[in-house]
Amino acid sequence: MSIYQEISSNQRRTVVLVFFFFTLVIFLGLVLGAVWGNSYFGLGLAVVVGLLYFLFSWYGGSKAILMMVRAREAKKPEHTYLINIVEGLALAAGLPMPKVYVIDDSALNAFATGRNPQQAAVTVTTGLLQKLNKLELEGVIAHEISHIKNYDIRVMMLAAVMVGMAVLLSDFILRSFWIGGHGQRKEGNQLGVLLLVVGIILAILAPLIGELIKLALSRRREYLADADGALLTRYPKGLAEALKKIKGDPDPLVDYANRATAHLFISSPFRKGAWNSVFSTHPPIDERIRKLEGM
Repeated sequence: MSIYQEISSNQRRTVVLVFFFFTLVIFLGLVLGAVWGNSYFGLGLAVVVGLLYFLFSWYGGSKAILMMVRAREAKKPEHTYLINIVEGLALAAGLPMPKVYVIDDSALNAFATGRNPQQAAVTVTTGLLQKLNKLELEGVIAHEISHIKNYDIRVMMLAAVMVGMAVLLSDFILRSFWIGGHGQRKEGNQLGVLLLVVGIILAILAPLIGELIKLALSRRREYLADADGALLTRYPKGLAEALKKIKGDPDPLVDYANRATAHLFISSPFRKGAWNSVFSTHPPIDERIRKLEGM
């Protein structure tokens, strides 16, 4: 697909995600109500909490993420070099200048966030600035700028919101169930029991489901951002060499990264391990390098 088709696809994915998000919230609200003995109360609580959570994440999610990872705004003259690279690539991509942030961390990593290009931000670690040369850093920044241009940041942010809300409501359900609920399940019919059982199973599986959703959304987006970033710089080798250095980083752990924000980074911010490999939100880095070197 062309870049414009990818942007349209991401906008459609946004609508689908919002629809799925509210459907899931309504279902979990009904289950919560069944546990408490009042479906309407559970549904109303879920809708209110879900709406507040969604609005907070939509308008304040980017700032919350930046605070979570302890990012600080890049300013001249300390970060003139970085700011100039971001500004040049944003201009080449036809985008407004995103805000630029830095994380004081030796790991080699970067990410973009924001609900649209007008509210976007690009964040890099100090380790990345210290260990990459200009062409490699341009490759990484171009990758993040491509996420912004393709509206990947909106899709990935909504995925994080949806998963977080599902886990939150699921936790309410499990806690309410284990302490016996408030309504002793007055509705006691077969449909209510079935709804309750399905809801409890979903509540238990919510973290795994969340990881699988982020997997489905993230991996293809990384390949696309690699390709678009290479198109933007006209130098695929720059990003390929940067990914090689990122792969060889002896300490890839970004100290304040967590499962909710991992899919935003250019590479997994966790140390390598069997569990992290199976549930990685990123495609194999060797495959990404191979594709870039074949361009």
